[in-house]
Amino acid sequence: MNKRCLFLLATLFLAATAGAATRIDLDRDWSFRVEAGVDGVAAGWPAALPTGIAAVDLPHSWNRAGPDYEYLGVGWYFRRLDLPKLPADAIVQLHFGAAFYQSRVWINGVEVGRHEGGYSEHSFDISSKLRERNLLVVAVDNRPGMYTIPGFGARGAPDAWYDWWAYGGLVRDVWISVHGPARVANQFIRSTLKGTQASVSNRLRLSTHERRRVTLRATVTAPGGEAVASHTQQLDLKAGDNEVAFTVPLTNIQRWDLDHPNLYRMTVELLDKERVLDSASDGFGLRDLEIRDRHLLLNGQRVRLTGMTRHTDSPWDGLAESAGTLRHDWEDMKSLNMTLTRPVHYSPGPGAADFADHRGILLIPEIPVWQASEGQLSNPQYLELAKQEMRELIEQYGNHPSVFAWSVFNESAAGSPAGISFFSALREFIKGLDPQRPVTLADDNLPKLARAQESAANDADFLMMNQYFGAWHGPREALGPALDKVNRLFPDKMVIISEFGFPGIFAKNPTEADATRVSILREQMPLLAQRDWIAGAILWCYQDYKSRRYFWPGQEQGYLEHGIVDPDRQRKPSYFGWRELNEPAHLQIAWKSTREGMPSGFTVELTPKGATELPYIPLRGYRLIWQLVGTERRAFDSGDAAVNEAPVSISRPVPARKPEEPLGLVVKLLRPDGTLAMERALAAP
Repeated sequence: MNKRCLFLLATLFLAATAGAATRIDLDRDWSFRVEAGVDGVAAGWPAALPTGIAAVDLPHSWNRAGPDYEYLGVGWYFRRLDLPKLPADAIVQLHFGAAFYQSRVWINGVEVGRHEGGYSEHSFDISSKLRERNLLVVAVDNRPGMYTIPGFGARGAPDAWYDWWAYGGLVRDVWISVHGPARVANQFIRSTLKGTQASVSNRLRLSTHERRRVTLRATVTAPGGEAVASHTQQLDLKAGDNEVAFTVPLTNIQRWDLDHPNLYRMTVELLDKERVLDSASDGFGLRDLEIRDRHLLLNGQRVRLTGMTRHTDSPWDGLAESAGTLRHDWEDMKSLNMTLTRPVHYSPGPGAADFADHRGILLIPEIPVWQASEGQLSNPQYLELAKQEMRELIEQYGNHPSVFAWSVFNESAAGSPAGISFFSALREFIKGLDPQRPVTLADDNLPKLARAQESAANDADFLMMNQYFGAWHGPREALGPALDKVNRLFPDKMVIISEFGFPGIFAKNPTEADATRVSILREQMPLLAQRDWIAGAILWCYQDYKSRRYFWPGQEQGYLEHGIVDPDRQRKPSYFGWRELNEPAHLQIAWKSTREGMPSGFTVELTPKGATELPYIPLRGYRLIWQLVGTERRAFDSGDAAVNEAPVSISRPVPARKPEEPLGLVVKLLRPDGTLAMERALAAP
């Protein structure tokens, strides 16, 4: 490391000892190699670089492509880290955004920690292990097993793969945080609302290496950035972890909702007199989500929501997703009026939750217990690993207002005694950590039950039903009777259709598959809307994704054809069919009778969807924009109207124009933030 870098690091460390924690990015300048028949530990790799290494940057998936595409085993990462001398009381944490799947970490040949679980952020205290010159080494093992999560054992079949690619590597960011002698490890912010007032509680985890008396100062800022509440108290911290809780009142609150995602911020500081030892800042939102009479209510208003799932997967990134890929995909899904998503069988990454917070999307995060058998669910070690992964999920995402509920598993043995016991244990565990949010599971066997009590779904706060009628689950015409049976079995449960769509392997080719997908979506969405107790529907899925399962006959590897865009994000016809079905209103535009070959005027009729339709959200603060366009689609006349739940009618004349002059009408419905919700265009006859 050159002298300039050392100077910059020294400056950063000095700043860290005088205030907030300093984050030092470690994504660049790594070396990598696979183990490939060598025992890396026995060969001394934790303390010295081996031969045959290649330069890589993070995030990194070693089996996205190239010579290690099929490699299952241990991959090794090495990085030199030169540091200035640290203050003796500094706390230094080494953070991993995620390492798929099991990892071991060494600094200067000394093991500092291990972690299991491929999608969870985790960290290690390395304060006592650092020198001025360091070697950081990480070994990552991506092999699945019967009791890994995710792992083998789909519906009890040994060595059956879960339905997505087993990417290996340091698949999210790696960084160091340098703190003063006390550290804010975590905030857990929750609120209760009553009218225009709120009570906001914060449960903090603080850590220090030795006993220390500090002052805690907390400040809440409103969406506009102004400070609206504060709290101060004295604390006597013991060495190790400490838990502290406090509550602050707020008045004249601005609620978070789908079209007005107002975000507050809680900043906490630990002070020694006037010296700031450490600080942390987290966003949160104020909103009420309630399940009442089998309906979903957001801030007291009923909503019926739609969206889609999306795997963290692309040909260019693999699981090691770039910010650009995430932004592109989530912007594209939001353009389809997505307001609800699971979003997949595992943590989608912090960027996705941040996007959902800022753009008004509800999430139901899930841990990757995928098609677990009764034998797996009855295993105590498996249960403890599930609790660990759920705890990490809640700690990382629990402050996000976009998170609506937690899901325990997908398509597992919910109808067995072990499944009922497993869900009960996880539900109790989750409620102990986060009592306000609902707990659920995704099941595809609900219509096969004889009694509700035969399934763990009976204990869920609401049902998530995966249905593929027209493919895996039977003929298309069987959907209606299956839904009606679920209604009879669970007459008090709200239902969200957590997966539906059409997998390509049930057609002769991708073109035929997508045509069938469009047909099924158009047929099934009205059937779901007719059932008042169905609060949402989630399409599986956004893009085709890499998998070892469910390929075309004779194909053993590639991308599963299941999305409305292909792996390269090229849109299929089903993309446009899904967009049409998810529009929030009915919009019709027409020309009035013509004079001398030109329209004399036009009409626009917009009717917001109602609670008997799917999707349904109250349209408040929307605007309807119209433009008359001529040559090169330049507007020569325009206007707008406010949309607030009620229908809107517009009738306007067209200014006199020559018959040879081009003429068109463009009408757009804009959300309160100015983004496009829907559009129509009409050329002159």
